[in-house]
Amino acid sequence: MLKAILKSILVSQQDWLLPEENEIPREQLDKFQSLPPFAYLLTGVRRSGKSTLMKQLMRQHGSMNYFNLEDSRTAGFDVDDFLIVEELFSEMSNNKPIYFFDEIQNVTGWERFVRQAVDQKKTIVITGSNANLLSMELGTKLTGRHLDFEVFPFSYKEFLNYLKLTAGADSFLTFVSEGGFPGYLSMGKKEVLSTLVSDILVRDIFSRYNLRNQEVYRRIVQFLLSNTGKEISFNNLKNTFEVGSASSVMEFLNYLTDAYLLFLVPIYDTSLKVQARNPRKVYAVDQGLANFSSVSGSPDRGRLLENMAYLHLRRLGCEIWYFKGKKECDFICRYNKETFSAIQVSWEVGQQNEKREVDGLFEAMLRLGLNEGTIITFDQEDQFVKEGKTIRLIPGWKWMA
Repeated sequence: MLKAILKSILVSQQDWLLPEENEIPREQLDKFQSLPPFAYLLTGVRRSGKSTLMKQLMRQHGSMNYFNLEDSRTAGFDVDDFLIVEELFSEMSNNKPIYFFDEIQNVTGWERFVRQAVDQKKTIVITGSNANLLSMELGTKLTGRHLDFEVFPFSYKEFLNYLKLTAGADSFLTFVSEGGFPGYLSMGKKEVLSTLVSDILVRDIFSRYNLRNQEVYRRIVQFLLSNTGKEISFNNLKNTFEVGSASSVMEFLNYLTDAYLLFLVPIYDTSLKVQARNPRKVYAVDQGLANFSSVSGSPDRGRLLENMAYLHLRRLGCEIWYFKGKKECDFICRYNKETFSAIQVSWEVGQQNEKREVDGLFEAMLRLGLNEGTIITFDQEDQFVKEGKTIRLIPGWKWMA
């Protein structure tokens, strides 16, 4: 592309860098107190706030070297054009060697430029909406020289900050149903969420992988979003939706997880073969999106709370499984490769379900040799001891705040 054209695009994009109305600092800012020469990858679902986090990082580190490759005017951008953009950065800014690129995966061969820049002791911060595509290419070209950070829609803390609410049962109930997508919260229009799902399917999956039978795949997505927290199998989905093969279903679900729309959680077992042959549990990237997509008139709030618990654990950086022995436990978590915990989720624990919830958690605790276990509830708080092991009931709004 001509330098003059790239300069006009870059100049017009600078207007976007101004603070937005009601913009709040993202929690992950604390992880970037310094930006030494390296490649930093911000991945996450579309509209989750990756670009806003990037903008806040730019202000924090005093660099306005920004270029958005999602801009339609960059359609003819080639990997060699990165060098022209570098020149423009030097001419128009303080020449601080920290560069920011939005949706860089739109440029074929982008990883070569990033590799060269890191070799030259420059810092590159990039965003992208396809985890597998980015990690494969970075893993090939930048082994040991990039750090990955997942960006999710607002957490409960960020939700409170954004809407200027206080922690408690009332605000938590709103968070359960509305979720944390900033665009939806600012406008309050459900169409924002339906358009988001459509954009992900069309732009990140259908066009990228040249999929046919798109209507069938849309119905599979609707089904999965309506069944968060439930076990699914590739064979059952193949039979239900009459897809050609279980492997086709598996590929499609991998595309959905790469795009951060859905997540699949394996069963807890030390054998990878056992994990592979058992059903996965499915969770959505946002409980508000799952709520909006529900095909039932009255969504299961317990499932939405379980989805929220999964996302909270994911934000904490935990490895996550579900447990199934004689009884079931919603989550087995491992933090920092060593610290295990067992977590059950129940909207409310009462006479009808207390034995089931406690027994499932207790069996998981015994399997892992844990002395403490947790049940996340909507608004119940309690503690008791069973056979020398402590079980705590914690309101979700306290646990997440």
